[in-house]
Amino acid sequence: MRQIFIFIALLFFCGNQLKAQFNSGRLNNMGGGGGGGSSKMQRDTGKHEHELDTLTISYQVLGDPSYYKIDSSVADFQTNYLKVPSSYATTGNTGGAAYNMIYSPLMKPGFDAGFHSYDIYSNSHKDARFYYTTRPYTELQYLIGSKQEQVIGLSHTQNRTERFNFAFDYRKINAPGYYRTQNTNHDIYRFTARYQSKNKRAHTYMSFYYNKINGGENGGLKYDSLMLDNNYKQRKSLPVNLGNNTSQAYAFFGGGTLPVKSSYRETGFLIQQQYDWGRGDSIHVNDTTDYYRYEPVFRVQYTFNYQNDDYGFIDSSPDTTFYTKHYNFIPSDTVNAQHKWKLISNDISLIQFPVRGNQGHFINLGARFESITGTFLDADINFTNLAVHGEYRNKTRNQKWDFSARGEFYVVGQNIGDYGVSGTLRRHINDLLGDVRLSVNNVNREPSYVYKYFNSNRDAWYNTSLAKENVTQLQFATDNAKLKYTLAVNYFLFTNYTYFKDYYHSDQYGSLFNLLQITFSKKFVIAPFAWYVDVAFQQLHGNGPLNVPTFWTRNRFAFEKRLYTNLNLITGIEARYNTGYYADDYSPLTGQFIYQHSQKISNPLPDIAAFANFRIKSFSAYVRAENLNTFITNNNYAAPLYPYNNFAFRVGLRWWFIN
Repeated sequence: MRQIFIFIALLFFCGNQLKAQFNSGRLNNMGGGGGGGSSKMQRDTGKHEHELDTLTISYQVLGDPSYYKIDSSVADFQTNYLKVPSSYATTGNTGGAAYNMIYSPLMKPGFDAGFHSYDIYSNSHKDARFYYTTRPYTELQYLIGSKQEQVIGLSHTQNRTERFNFAFDYRKINAPGYYRTQNTNHDIYRFTARYQSKNKRAHTYMSFYYNKINGGENGGLKYDSLMLDNNYKQRKSLPVNLGNNTSQAYAFFGGGTLPVKSSYRETGFLIQQQYDWGRGDSIHVNDTTDYYRYEPVFRVQYTFNYQNDDYGFIDSSPDTTFYTKHYNFIPSDTVNAQHKWKLISNDISLIQFPVRGNQGHFINLGARFESITGTFLDADINFTNLAVHGEYRNKTRNQKWDFSARGEFYVVGQNIGDYGVSGTLRRHINDLLGDVRLSVNNVNREPSYVYKYFNSNRDAWYNTSLAKENVTQLQFATDNAKLKYTLAVNYFLFTNYTYFKDYYHSDQYGSLFNLLQITFSKKFVIAPFAWYVDVAFQQLHGNGPLNVPTFWTRNRFAFEKRLYTNLNLITGIEARYNTGYYADDYSPLTGQFIYQHSQKISNPLPDIAAFANFRIKSFSAYVRAENLNTFITNNNYAAPLYPYNNFAFRVGLRWWFIN
């Protein structure tokens, strides 16, 4: 009933918003904007008087003094609309378990539960947006695809008063998929708010999210050869490893019945309060308007964080052969597993601003106390941590230099000895040469808890011999808006690398090994044609248990032009390809991608799609024909026994409204 109420309210709300737009003519105020990067909505630059229908909007994230703009371009379906980078590999269906083929290790000290296969669809506090807007802003998204795939999204932000803003986001992903027992049904919620006192000395930021993940798990096909069997023209009839003999019903709200599924529930609540000491001034804007500006010199900051995470798996009709082979037990009626984690933390920080008027230049010293409780099917545990942290940041007012140095160290508790240190130096050379950045990051951390302990109602597995992992990242990066390219060179060094060597046993590789990674993106233009190229090169040195494709690329060949004053069109062909490698297998019961060196995934052709994206004022549309390569050869594979979909057709729509 809750989802039905939300959907009806969404339609009613957006209908009223759309009616308001046509009555007021405000659709003209979002700008033209083409397929390129010139279509971003501009933030407030300091004027405090606006025309009635002018929108200036920007946002910040916690701990970062920078302001960001909402991107309204239509150049990239994956990033701008679907919100899943094209370098991610899934288990074959939209919303399925996924990992990044351009390897990015977890570099965060302290406690971690270890369930990250669905992170790309979920919200967290680190990406929460706190908006500054002159007008109420609403955005609505809807996608429909083959096999009843649907995605809906709603975002809204407004200032209730000059000092109080709130924002709400909702996103639903529902895709039955092409194969048995792989239906996904996710509901993702977020609410943020910020408040500033009248004298601008007190600030409050609130972030809340709720991730409801339901991912159908089929364990992959029984055999690869089934894809070539003419008796299985309908992919839904192909035998799979889990849920093969059960029935499943589809329903957009509620997701129908999923006989085998991963069920994740992640709830987070954070509130941050700040109080400043400094100096305030009244600035005379015109004869009738004065603007009060407060420049802090010293700040006390308190942050309360509460997280409640429930990671579960259930198979109501288990396959005896699959569990005996991969998990070494004979199942009976039902197989289930569950890890529940509750974290409460309190953080106090003291912040000094050495230069008045520049909040990008500060020194931050603080401490955080954490209380963590774990509940499993067979036991409960609880422990505490005390961590100290500090940061020096100097982002100059002329925006040319940006230097930061951060450190965090766990001095007491379960994670004692964990630490993370990092340093970054960025220099804006000029508009022609762009930005150059150098950074170093080193993390020493206790392996995620799922590597140390995992249980189901049939068995429990322990690994008490794991040492702390150590990962170092060295990076050189450059970003050039004028020449339209980005380049990043990463060099990773790993010690005590922790991984799953089979479906439920973890292990560590104690020797040092390293990974060289180069990523490059560029837009070449010979008007009205454009070539967008994304390339990644990865080379492993040593015998570490890490498999990555040596070469990954995505190329978009497009015709893009502004037509009839307001129509911004980009249409063409997209091809995505990676060299063959031993792609990670997937363990449904533990929810983990696992290292394997027995089956190499070598797809004969790239994943090919045709697309037509366009924008008319505040309306955007994405029309795509995907997996065209299946008309020439067999389906490509994401992982052993996990093929990608057949030919698929998708239409995505995006509207934004100014009230």
